[in-house]
Amino acid sequence: MSSVQHRTVKADDDGVRLDRWFRKYFAGLTHGRLEKLLRQGRIRLDGARAKASDRLKTGQQVRIPPEVPRDGKSPAPVSVQVSQSLVEGLRNAVIHRDHDLLIINKPSGLAVQGGSKTNQHVDGALPELTFGAPETPRLVHRLDRDTSGLLVLARNRKAAQFLTRQFADQEVEKIYWALVYGVPRPSHGTITAPLAKRAAADGGERVFPVEHGDPDGMRAITDFAEVARVGQRFAWVAFRPRTGRTHQIRAHATAMGHPLVGDGKYRSDAENADHGGLLPKKLHLHARSIKMPHPAGGMFSALAPLRDHMADTWDVLGFDLEDGLSAFAEEA
Repeated sequence: MSSVQHRTVKADDDGVRLDRWFRKYFAGLTHGRLEKLLRQGRIRLDGARAKASDRLKTGQQVRIPPEVPRDGKSPAPVSVQVSQSLVEGLRNAVIHRDHDLLIINKPSGLAVQGGSKTNQHVDGALPELTFGAPETPRLVHRLDRDTSGLLVLARNRKAAQFLTRQFADQEVEKIYWALVYGVPRPSHGTITAPLAKRAAADGGERVFPVEHGDPDGMRAITDFAEVARVGQRFAWVAFRPRTGRTHQIRAHATAMGHPLVGDGKYRSDAENADHGGLLPKKLHLHARSIKMPHPAGGMFSALAPLRDHMADTWDVLGFDLEDGLSAFAEEA
């Protein structure tokens, strides 16, 4: 019989119910069997008894007993052959490196982890990013494929455990730069709409705002501040998510009536019109800055320069990069 497993909850599963998590990764486990194992205390969260309705948090440890079938949707590890150009690109994208941290300015269009038909991704290149360290760096959070900017990697197990907990406890401040349609009014504020995954018209899933009290709604809070504008057509907006839900900024921007330029998933038909060739039809969202506790002590901060199509767009629109440094300065 197989031995007990312990799995760490990934950032993408933050807020997911425990029973849905098992359905996702262990499809061979029936709901009845899951409930029995929970009653017996054989499935645990961080060593404590759990319920099927418990909401998971990034970094939690799920104890999986030997009785749980291993032949569901939990894929066996496969060898990923990443291209040398990807490895070199990521090495050149490193903006900070120390004993515990590796910070990369990720390009837009590159997946952080693999999936269906995706075999070129950051996760697959990690063994090539040791820079002489004895351990392979570890992912401690994610960025969407089409979002560029700061991606934090831990260079050892101890740092990974520390950083995973900081992200889970929302001790990490992240600021994103985005280009949105229209000009938000008011020019700054906080969006508190809970988010839930729902079926979309194309057969996939999207994250949608729901009413407070909705049983599927996950707490989601995003600060926003206008930095600059182009008439009434576009605005440069800084977003500061206080929670880490999937597609949180994209869904919240759409909820306030100002979807992100180039966001094919969350914009309405009205924004699907051509820009007259002025701007690239790509997502304009960049993880610009991060401030967090460092594994070795003290606070750490980093800035990621704009890159790819967003750097071109800021140049075309004549934005002054210095303006974005003080988006939330009034709260400092």
